[in-house]
Amino acid sequence: MRYRKLGTSELHVSEVCLGTMTFGEQNTEAEAHAQLDRAFELGINFVDAAEMYPVPPRAETQGRTEAYVGSWLARQSRDKVVLATKITGPGRGLAWIREGRLSIDTQAVNAAIDGSLRRLKTDYVDLYQIHWPDRYVPQFGKIHYDPSQERPSVSIEAQLEALAGPVRAGKIRYVGLSNETPWGVMEFLRVARERGLPVVASIQNAYNLLNRTFEAGLSEITRQCNVPLLPYSPLAFGHLTGKYADGSASPGARLVRFPPFGQRYQKPNVEAAVKAYAELARSRGMTPAALALAFVMSRWFVGSTIIGATTLAQLEENIGAAAVTLDADTLEAIERIHLSNPNPAV
Repeated sequence: MRYRKLGTSELHVSEVCLGTMTFGEQNTEAEAHAQLDRAFELGINFVDAAEMYPVPPRAETQGRTEAYVGSWLARQSRDKVVLATKITGPGRGLAWIREGRLSIDTQAVNAAIDGSLRRLKTDYVDLYQIHWPDRYVPQFGKIHYDPSQERPSVSIEAQLEALAGPVRAGKIRYVGLSNETPWGVMEFLRVARERGLPVVASIQNAYNLLNRTFEAGLSEITRQCNVPLLPYSPLAFGHLTGKYADGSASPGARLVRFPPFGQRYQKPNVEAAVKAYAELARSRGMTPAALALAFVMSRWFVGSTIIGATTLAQLEENIGAAAVTLDADTLEAIERIHLSNPNPAV
């Protein structure tokens, strides 16, 4: 396992991060602890959660993921764990979280971080991320900006001022963004620089073989401003493992149990692209999952790749992809598939 300094922060994170959104829905507390134990045995030191988890989000389960991570964290050396979580934003109808007060303002930030710290059984988080923008942006499978959808929102300056309080109090070490746009990242950086407010350390967006939109615009920001990507969904909700091909997924598979989460992948050309990447992987003597993960992990703009699993076998296979090096011929073959079928899951 390799480790990297995360952007301009002082955090040194493993190149693989354990995502936890299955904890409390598809995984029991005991299973969650087993995953965390095994991940750390294999060199991971970075864990990512969110106050709205597990998914799908429900009032009955909200906060359970952080609670499971917290009961595990309570028996760890805190300084050995790089812990990230996220504050829920407005606009998605999650009225049960903080009584529906989801704008990223001072009251909401204070309530959210204090709730997360209680559940996580710690007095600070290393990376605190805005889960999605307070303002309207097209996201989660939508790409076309529609000005008619704009809504009142908290200014970026006010959001950073709200986050600055817990940073000063020692509850948050660094702040990050998620599901952000190039304009949004640059505005957060500009305001932070001009007002002396917390500078974002990272951005967590979807990135995989079916969705490489980060490469257009955001990757230049990584290069010029040192804001690395923490890619989520590197396996495209399991599509890139090949398990959904020809309707062969097991009844327990995520998109079989929770079909709405597959909407961004129910698009023309996804199936053809998945098949092409799977055939390429097998021709190179590796699994489709290993190819997909190794590709994401190999990108220069990636700080740490967020993986998720429901079984220890899946977890070990996903972590093992960090040891896979794709040769030039395989990377060229990936580019040929991409050029013939670019970003089908956007």
